[in-house]
Amino acid sequence: MKGVGLTIKQGEIVSIVGPSGSGKSTLLHILGTLDKPDSGNITIDNKNLGQLNPRSLAAFRNRNIGFVFQFHHLLPEFTALENVSVPGWIAGRGKKEVMEKAAGLLELLGLAGRTENKPQQLSGGEQQRVAVARALINQPKIIFADEPSGNLDSANARDLHHLFFDLRKQFNQTFLIVTHNEELAQMSDRILHMKDGKIVENR
Repeated sequence: MKGVGLTIKQGEIVSIVGPSGSGKSTLLHILGTLDKPDSGNITIDNKNLGQLNPRSLAAFRNRNIGFVFQFHHLLPEFTALENVSVPGWIAGRGKKEVMEKAAGLLELLGLAGRTENKPQQLSGGEQQRVAVARALINQPKIIFADEPSGNLDSANARDLHHLFFDLRKQFNQTFLIVTHNEELAQMSDRILHMKDGKIVENR
């Protein structure tokens, strides 16, 4: 990263595009506190994350940040319902409360009949919807998505893109999305173009 600065408003859907190696995923991982920057500040909901110790940072990330990746990273031994519930359990919320919320999210995302299925019993599109539900379980301030439709066919990719906008409409959910998908980028409120570790265009 070379002097990157950006502000994202609540309810915005912002896409980051650029050639491979331009720094898109690195930026996403730094903003999501998965990687630590050498300098600079990251502020989410008026909290400077650089001032938090590792345990406090992990707790903040669990409660305020959701992640959706190209490869779903679902736990193979867990059902869809359990996979969605995991971040809520980590946050210390009651098991029954979390599972009821998880079931509601899966129903909202069209997976009401798939709650007891394990990942290998789900299609790629269904697995990605489980991953989206998992990202939503703690009602995060922002969801960071890294090539979320990169592993999907065109029909499932289009469904996922529209799902993001439905979630914004229902929950005022904020998204920052790294994508090579031109259709998704063009749907976004803003497109950030990256090259050589810099944001070279913001439109």
